[in-house]
Amino acid sequence: MKPDIHPDYAETTIVCACGNVIRTRSTRKDLHIGICNVCHPFFTGTQKFVDTAGRVERFQRRYATSAKKK
Repeated sequence: MKPDIHPDYAETTIVCACGNVIRTRSTRKDLHIGICNVCHPFFTGTQKFVDTAGRVERFQRRYATSAKKK
């Protein structure tokens, strides 16, 4: 292997939006993620509905009027 071509592999802290903190090693310093194994619906068995800026309501309003016309 060639010397001095590999990135620095240091300890890293991964922080989830739910507050879970994971300490590992990576080439990146600190990571902030939106969902992890503690709060992901697949692992928790609960359904979590995340609506981004009212997009679902806007979609329902838009297509509710076209369904009434038919």
